[in-house]
Amino acid sequence: LREGEAVRAIKEGRIRPGDVLVLICAGPMGSGMEEIYQVTSALKHLPWGKHVAVVTDARFSGVSTGPCIGHVGPEALAGGPIGKVQEGDIIQILVDCRRLKGSVDLVGEADSPPQEWSVERGNRILAARPLRADLAPHPDLPDDTRLWALLQALSGGTWGGCVYDVEAIEQRLRESPPWLPKDAGNTSRNSSGTGTGRPP
Repeated sequence: LREGEAVRAIKEGRIRPGDVLVLICAGPMGSGMEEIYQVTSALKHLPWGKHVAVVTDARFSGVSTGPCIGHVGPEALAGGPIGKVQEGDIIQILVDCRRLKGSVDLVGEADSPPQEWSVERGNRILAARPLRADLAPHPDLPDDTRLWALLQALSGGTWGGCVYDVEAIEQRLRESPPWLPKDAGNTSRNSSGTGTGRPP
């Protein structure tokens, strides 16, 4: 789902207590890491809205409340497991507030009986399942945002690449010849932290 679709589903009464809304293609490569708020705001108006979780590769507004799990990485368009989730999948969310630990796992499919649900089963399902065919970035994603998304993906993804690492990007690019010569200009930094560009 995208956020607009999720809001429509809430308004049309298609979301029930215990559901998990999975919003995809909203990370850096999908929409520039948009801020999710409309969904959590809509859920506040339902008497049981706090019993609906939202999982996304986007980020959340600071005023969002309820079970919100964002910045999921790798994002859907980077091949992350979130891009394989299908309608009706059974998702288990565990949060240990004392130990500050948590997990989000696929444990079964829509037609699998509860006694067969398990993290191991979910892992097998995801390993065998291809990415969704409908994954696509926002059609109006600006070029500078697309470039930023590629740079952060090359330097570690949603978590490792939030502040992109020039050395990591250069190393990844050099692993992809022949378009970048091995002896192209070295852009690594010296001990003083200044650029030390070297002509090829």
